[in-house]
Amino acid sequence: MNYLEFEKPLAEIEGKAEELRAMGRANPEMDVEKEAAALDRKAEALLADLYKSLSAWRKCQVARHPDRPHCRDYVATLFTEFTPLAGDRCFADDQAVMGGLARFRDRPVVVIGQEKGHDTKSRIVRNFGMARPEGYRKAIRLMDLAHRFGLPVITLVDTPGAYPGKGAEERGQAEAIARCTLKCLEIGVPLVSVVIGEGGSGGAVALSTANRVAMLEHSVYSVISPEGCASILWKDAEKMREAAEALRLTAQDLQKLGVIDRIIAEPTGGAQRGREQAMQAVGDALAAMLKELSGKDAASLIADRRKKFLGMGARGLAA
Repeated sequence: MNYLEFEKPLAEIEGKAEELRAMGRANPEMDVEKEAAALDRKAEALLADLYKSLSAWRKCQVARHPDRPHCRDYVATLFTEFTPLAGDRCFADDQAVMGGLARFRDRPVVVIGQEKGHDTKSRIVRNFGMARPEGYRKAIRLMDLAHRFGLPVITLVDTPGAYPGKGAEERGQAEAIARCTLKCLEIGVPLVSVVIGEGGSGGAVALSTANRVAMLEHSVYSVISPEGCASILWKDAEKMREAAEALRLTAQDLQKLGVIDRIIAEPTGGAQRGREQAMQAVGDALAAMLKELSGKDAASLIADRRKKFLGMGARGLAA
């Protein structure tokens, strides 16, 4: 288990419990289980206390936790008969965006998501989930396919933002993001989205301009990262804690503003401590959101989506 900075006291307690059990395994005559169990209870209480009221910055840290389930984990767990489709038919295949045809609870769908990678090698291949223009053009191609065959689209968002490199800009990064966002608004099939980790900037909006948008409890969704915001506004990246609060990027804030429709509860300690439980909760939320949209024709779905985004923020302003 990788521990975050604010989890250090928890790491010490859990480490001591494991040391006791290791001593017990090495010397069967030692009875350490009672002391280890007491430490387990103390750790559980501390874990619940730490996650009871996380600050915005701590939620950013949890959302970026390397042990959280990533897109490929959700696809493997929630979908069957997944057939990946590659390439944008223009330049290349962007490994930061994965997608294809699949069945979700026996219903044919198109699933698209951003994949960060799970180790050093795969993170480099996946570019840490930061898509280039060809990634967004691949998503457009898949959404066109879904529209043609009347298949619901499910998107799983987890990106620090679109890749800002020179080559990406030369190949039309901004245009690709804008066209992908427009395509989300145009398709006449149900489109549901879940922010499973980071929802960073236009790179996230391009896949989450959906009829229904949900967020995991400790995920974040914002126009810029706290570090980037702090660098611009305060000329000091160390002001990221203040920036995180000002951005109102937590699921709880965004639901109040009407930016998202539902919050998916995570296990105590975050999705990284209960991966299967978190993924099943996402599956249940996806099923519920698709059910809400069932029976609507193409015109109604498009109108629903446009109305949602034109009215965004009104709930928060009224409050």
